[in-house]
Amino acid sequence: MNEPNQQENTTTMSISNKQKAAMAAIIAAGLLSAGAILWRGDGATASPDSHGEEAAHGHAEEKEHGHGEEKGHDEEKTHASDTGHGEKEEAGTLKLTAQQLQAAGIRIATAGPATLQSSQSFPGEIRLDEDRTAHVVPVVAGVAQAVPAQLGETVKKGQLLAVIASAGLSEQRSELLAAEQRRALAAQNYEREKKLWEGRISAQQDYLAAQAALREADIAVSNASQRLQAVGAGAIAGTGNLNRFELRAPQDGVVIEKHLSLGEAVKEDTTVFTLSDLRSVWAEFNVPAQDLGRVQSGQKAIVTSSAFDEKALGEVAYVGALLGEQTRTAKAHVRLENPRTAWRPGLFVSVALAQEPVPCAIAVPVDAVQAQGEQNVVFLALPGNEFKTQAVKLGRSDGKNVEVLDGLAPGAQLASGNTFVIKSELGKSSAAHTH
Repeated sequence: MNEPNQQENTTTMSISNKQKAAMAAIIAAGLLSAGAILWRGDGATASPDSHGEEAAHGHAEEKEHGHGEEKGHDEEKTHASDTGHGEKEEAGTLKLTAQQLQAAGIRIATAGPATLQSSQSFPGEIRLDEDRTAHVVPVVAGVAQAVPAQLGETVKKGQLLAVIASAGLSEQRSELLAAEQRRALAAQNYEREKKLWEGRISAQQDYLAAQAALREADIAVSNASQRLQAVGAGAIAGTGNLNRFELRAPQDGVVIEKHLSLGEAVKEDTTVFTLSDLRSVWAEFNVPAQDLGRVQSGQKAIVTSSAFDEKALGEVAYVGALLGEQTRTAKAHVRLENPRTAWRPGLFVSVALAQEPVPCAIAVPVDAVQAQGEQNVVFLALPGNEFKTQAVKLGRSDGKNVEVLDGLAPGAQLASGNTFVIKSELGKSSAAHTH
């Protein structure tokens, strides 16, 4: 039982002795290395291994030195690239050549005093000129026997539009013929009684009665004749076609509406034709109550339309005295001459009314101003065709010039025209500096 335990103790002691020997060898190697280092530091000749380490160390220093030279060379190249022509441009400025300015359409303007001719615009619509528009009614009831006028036709005053057969007109003409016959008889009787009374053959009473009958006959003829004139019809000699009524154009114009066809029966108050002289039209617009003080009759106006590139000049001919119950606006219109009939009724337009001229101390062209973020800027012209961004505060504008309240002095030179080119180039330069 004791033999195995003795063997285990022997093995344990053996392992401990081996470990002690290994540790002693390690300590001895460390002491030898320390001694070699101290000996080499005293100026002794280095071993081949130490030569290798020094060569590697020298090569590393040369490489690092070479890398430093390359880095310095790259920095010089970068600096040369930034300077361009040898001069570094100031941030926020742009230099352009004369050829570039001409190609971009950029001009030089001067800030200074100006008079702004502002205007106020209202949306409107082209309407018929009611003073030159006629709604034609037959005035007598009847049946259409002929309708020579066509829709869209240009007619002259007095031109035949339609022929209507009217029983009522026949009766009126008959009354006129009868009244004329009675007057003729009354005139004969008056002449006879006058001669008898002058010859003292008949009593004066008979003469006065014949005179009164003649006057009554004259009145009847005049009444029947005026009734025919009221409907635009005249007497027809003899017993001709008494029911024929000729409907004629009351003015020059275009047939813009037609509500009559052959054989159609019409009443005396039916509008069968609408004629309008389109050589004159109205540009009608609504004026809000707060703007009524700025709109007056006789005021100059410019009418434009987005449908075509054309404008017309006119004057305000009418401003309504009443406000609409629903819109709370007053109607107004500008009379326009329309010789080529380009301004057709129904066309939507914009009516710009010229306001009183307004003087201002400093103004610049509208195309000289660009929006940059939440502010407005112009580009000051510096010597050597350089441009610099300048923030400005704007005031009133008339569409051509704009007032500058702050940011510019009188006489300042600045870019105008296609200034978006400068804005774009400066934006690119700013982005490059940021990166």
